[in-house]
Amino acid sequence: MPTASTLVHPLNPIYDARSRVLILGTFPSPKSREARFYYAHPQNSFWATLAAVLGEESPAPDAASKTAFLLARRVAVWDVLHACEIKGASDAEIRNPVPNLFRPILAASEIAAIFTTGKKATELFNALCAEEAGMETVYLPSTSPANRAYQKRPEFMAQWLRVREALDAGE
Repeated sequence: MPTASTLVHPLNPIYDARSRVLILGTFPSPKSREARFYYAHPQNSFWATLAAVLGEESPAPDAASKTAFLLARRVAVWDVLHACEIKGASDAEIRNPVPNLFRPILAASEIAAIFTTGKKATELFNALCAEEAGMETVYLPSTSPANRAYQKRPEFMAQWLRVREALDAGE
């Protein structure tokens, strides 16, 4: 069993001035840290789920294609935490969380909705970030392989469709 170690978020947020929605995970998984890109675990359904709710094909697997996919659709991606102690990939193992600061991104973009993927990301954002961000978050069920059974239920996609609704509201 790995021991907890303090890690600092190794990835820059993906956004630009046109971004309309921000989707936040909790903290990059070991696979994402290794790949140096978001949602890099091959069994994480983030990319397929986002593409499906947008009515698009999934982006090519390379970071440049995924970044272009997000920016062309006005979607920003980052994580709630700047640093934490964590064992492995389980959000349940997070200790001593240090939040990211969101005002700089919000001021430099058109972000009008923030979504958090998973219960822990939502809990941490509400406790540590909502006041600083000046915005509430909308819960989305996790795309993690650990949540695979729920991802097969119709309510999973119904909840994720709120991303598309938020993007459409800004049109």
